[in-house]
Amino acid sequence: MSLKIKNAIKILQEHDLLVSSSISDEKLELTHISYNSRENQKDGIFFCKGNNFKAEYLNQAIDNGVRLYVSEQEYSQKVDRLIVKNASKALSLLSAEFFGNPQNDLFIVAFTGTKGKTTTSYFLYDILKRSYPKQVGLFSTVDRIVGSEPSDKFKSDLTTPESMELFRDMRRCVDNGIKYLVMEVSSQAYKKNRVYGLTFDIGGFLNITPDHIGPNEHPTYADYLNCKKQLMINSKVNIINRQTNDYDTVYEAAKQTSSDADIYRFAKGSVEDADFIIQSKESNLNDSVFTFTARSTKAKAIQEQDECTYRLGLVGDFNELNAAAAIIAAKKMGIKNEIIEQSLKSAFVPGRMEHINTKSHGTIFVDYAHNYASMNALLGFLKREYPQSKIKVVVGSPGDKGVSRREGFAKVLTELADYAILTTDDPGFENPADICKQIDDKIDHQKVQIKTILDRKEAIRNMIESSTNGDIIVLAAKGNDAYQKTKGVDVPYPSDPVVAKKILKDIEG
Repeated sequence: MSLKIKNAIKILQEHDLLVSSSISDEKLELTHISYNSRENQKDGIFFCKGNNFKAEYLNQAIDNGVRLYVSEQEYSQKVDRLIVKNASKALSLLSAEFFGNPQNDLFIVAFTGTKGKTTTSYFLYDILKRSYPKQVGLFSTVDRIVGSEPSDKFKSDLTTPESMELFRDMRRCVDNGIKYLVMEVSSQAYKKNRVYGLTFDIGGFLNITPDHIGPNEHPTYADYLNCKKQLMINSKVNIINRQTNDYDTVYEAAKQTSSDADIYRFAKGSVEDADFIIQSKESNLNDSVFTFTARSTKAKAIQEQDECTYRLGLVGDFNELNAAAAIIAAKKMGIKNEIIEQSLKSAFVPGRMEHINTKSHGTIFVDYAHNYASMNALLGFLKREYPQSKIKVVVGSPGDKGVSRREGFAKVLTELADYAILTTDDPGFENPADICKQIDDKIDHQKVQIKTILDRKEAIRNMIESSTNGDIIVLAAKGNDAYQKTKGVDVPYPSDPVVAKKILKDIEG
C-alpha cells in the first residue's frame, strides 16, 4: 500500500480541501499512513487531527521518521506538509487512495438508525452468507468480519471505525475474496467524517429518536438528524422506514441523489404510500411470524410473489421492522426468497434478545436496548405477551455521552417495569453512582421499586436470586460487551450472558 504525493494533492484539490502545499519532491511515494505519533513513521504521511491535537505529537512523529504531515495549520517546517481545510475529510480521502480504493471492489450495504442497526446488519449478513459463502464481510457494533478465517473476525471498538481503519479493513476484505460488505453507519461517522467521500450501493434508514445528544456527541437533535440523513444522500438505493420520526426530512434527503424508482419504503400496518407492508401474525418467547406484502409496482418487481410469510428466530415483534429492511436489501440484490426464509428462521444476533431459561428464577433476556425507544419496544413487547409476569430490569447508562438516555431510562422504567436495579455501564470518566442517581431522581417510586448496586455482577446476582418462576428479567444496555469503559481504559468484563449463566450454575447447579 502506498500514496503518491502528486495523487494526494490532486485529490485534495478536487474536493476543494487544499489550502497550501510545501513539497520538496512531488515524485515521493509514501508507504505508511497514521494519526498515531507513537508508531514508526518511516516514509510515512501523518495526520494532525482532533480537537485535542498538540504540536508535540507531530514532533514525536517527525522523530519517528515521518516524511509529510497533513494539518489545518502549519506546525513545523522540518518536513513536507499539506495544509487543508479539514484534516478528518483529508484523512478519509487519502486513506481510501492509500489502500487502493477497496470500496470500488465491494458492494456495500449500510444501515443507520437510533436502534436496530446491529440487528438489521446481522440479518442481512446471514442472508448474504447463505448465498455467497466466504464472500461477505460485516462491520458492526459487535464484530468486524473481514474474511472467512477465525483470525478474520474480531471485536469492534466503534460502530463505524475511523476512516483509516475503515479503508484498511475494506482492503483486507477485498484481499480475502470478500465481494459484499454489510455495515452500520453511526451518526458520529458523519459527524467525524469517517465515511467522507463514500457512496453506498444501498442505504437503509431504520428510525430516529432523540439520543446521542450531549457535549461529547451531537449538540442538538437537529444536528443528530442532519448527520443521520447523510446516509440517504450518499446511497444509490434507499430503504426507509415510512413510520420513522422526521420521515419527510429523510425522504427529501433520499430524493436529492436517488430517483423514486430507487427509494423503497416499508411500514407496519396500513400506510398508503409504503411499498412494503408488514403484518404481525404470531409472536412469543421463541419467534415471531409475519407477512410481508409488496404493494407498489417497483416492490412487486423485486419480490417473487405479492405476499411472503416469514418466521423470525429472534424474539420480539419489534424486530420485524429490522427484518423488513434486510429483506428489501436482499431482494434488491436478487437473493431468492427461500434463502431469506431459511436465514431469518435461524437468526441470531449476539447480545440481542438472548434467551436464558432457568429452573426456578424466571426467564432471562439479555439485550442491547440502550435508550428510551429500544427499551420501550422491548419492555412493551414483554408486557403485552406476559401481562401476568413481573418485569424486572438491570440497567445502567454510560458516562461522557448520551446524557439524555438517563431521563429516558427513568421514564421507561416508570412506565413498564415492576422492579429495577440501577448499576454500572461504561461510566467513562464519570462517577457511576452519580449516573445512577440521575436516573433514580427522575423515577416515580410509587410505580416501580428501585435499588442501586454499582457492581454489575452483584446487581445481576441479586436480581436473579430474588426472582422466581414467572418473572421476566431483562439485563439491558450492555448486550455481549466484554469490557467496561472506565477512565479511558477498557476493563475486562465477562459480558452479561456469561455472568448470568455462571450465577445460575452456582445457585441452580
